[in-house]
Amino acid sequence: MGRAREGERAGAVSVALQNVRFDDILAAARRLQGVAHRTPVLTSRTLDALTGARVYLKCENFQRMGAFKFRGAYNRLVQLDAAQREGGVVTYSSGNHAQGVALAARLLGVAATVVMPADAPESKLAASRGYDAEIVFYRRPEEDREQIARRIAHERRATLVPPYDDVQVIAGQATAALEFLQDKRGIDVLLVPTGGGGLLAGSAVTAAALDPQIAVYGVEPEAGNDFQQSFLAGRRVTIPVPDTIADGMMTQAPGELTFPIVRRLAHGITTVSDDELRVAMRFAFERMKLVIEPSGAAGLAALLAGKLDVPSKGVGVIISGGNVDAASFAEILQG
Repeated sequence: MGRAREGERAGAVSVALQNVRFDDILAAARRLQGVAHRTPVLTSRTLDALTGARVYLKCENFQRMGAFKFRGAYNRLVQLDAAQREGGVVTYSSGNHAQGVALAARLLGVAATVVMPADAPESKLAASRGYDAEIVFYRRPEEDREQIARRIAHERRATLVPPYDDVQVIAGQATAALEFLQDKRGIDVLLVPTGGGGLLAGSAVTAAALDPQIAVYGVEPEAGNDFQQSFLAGRRVTIPVPDTIADGMMTQAPGELTFPIVRRLAHGITTVSDDELRVAMRFAFERMKLVIEPSGAAGLAALLAGKLDVPSKGVGVIISGGNVDAASFAEILQG
């Protein structure tokens, strides 16, 4: 890396931390201690042989409610004051953030309303309802989920909890990367599944604080490469609703808060096809006995598909979640 790039990254750290500070992430870790699971880091000799790298998988599919989203949701909700808890919370999500908010709300005795797409996976819908959340459906191509959620929050005087554009949500999500980098030394490259960018932004801030030499990459579907286009253009780009099996990555534009952080601190964005996601899911199940949802498999898919030059490097991959319908999972395993 040249001196200009080093200087740019050093300056970027101070700019990014004005929004999400490393201290926010450390405080989130303290709030989550004993509440969120400290998920395991797994390895595979077969995976190392295939890639030529030393690969470590941070398995957030073993997190409470099956995904990293619980971390951000709980960190945000636990800081509500008495009046805000009385008013309840409203969020919008295709599934994992919905479940995270619903579970955190139940643990804290707060009413939760979730705006979900009518085509949300049945398993994620059932889990959100199982945590006592009220579900409000919207039509993904025609309606604006954030607008609906804001209207409901205004009418009910409830607190809106965005899935990624919130400092405390990002700080909570970043604790996955914090644990990862604390537990495993020698990581040179960190691959992070990317939808709205909360996990990626938080991971980038964490890596910059703990070891600025770590190259952080976001991974998203080819059909939904809003972050990649935005990263290359240097501005937020909006795309049509993506057609991809990665339901947790069907965002149309990067977050307003997350994009500036990612642009300054991440090294790049790469993409994977739906078929490459399927290959990664099958590999994880057959060789490592892991159930991973399509979005959660993005980093592993990029690694297996050779999207980055990683031989002889230490590669960390965040497996962001494992919430997939049994029927869909069986279909993917059957090829």
